[in-house]
Amino acid sequence: MDPIARVSEAIAPALEAMGFDLVRVRLSGVQRPVLQVMAERPDGRMSVDDCAEVSRAISAILDVEDPIAGAYTLEVSSPGLDRPLVRPADYERFKGFDARLDLVQPLDGRKRLTGRLLGCAAELVRLHTDAGEVAVPFVAVASAKLLLTDALIAAALKRQS
Repeated sequence: MDPIARVSEAIAPALEAMGFDLVRVRLSGVQRPVLQVMAERPDGRMSVDDCAEVSRAISAILDVEDPIAGAYTLEVSSPGLDRPLVRPADYERFKGFDARLDLVQPLDGRKRLTGRLLGCAAELVRLHTDAGEVAVPFVAVASAKLLLTDALIAAALKRQS
């Protein structure tokens, strides 16, 4: 099992018990790797105090499980407004908002698609682009994220009130 999967498997139950959802785990860097853990509450909120609480809890787990060889820096954060989209449910949750998808292989000559999310069903991510509606297999998406728009900011402000 790769280190990212081992980290995710080790920390996800604790995060869930604490009332958080694991959004993404990423390991980057060579000299001093950075283990980035993104988490949030089910309502999408995540405060600085929440990040500190999650960091303390998962640090203890990672010290015991030791899923990554060598030294690394742990970074805990919220996904932010222009969050990554990593699960099929994310595409449903944020349908109606603009997103950018980077594909594993080009689709009709394009490896990057930008448009309004129409959701995800039957393992197909649907997106309305300038060229019309496209359906991309979920497994063909290398990475995806919401785009920071006035509509996304307004929705976030409405959630906070």
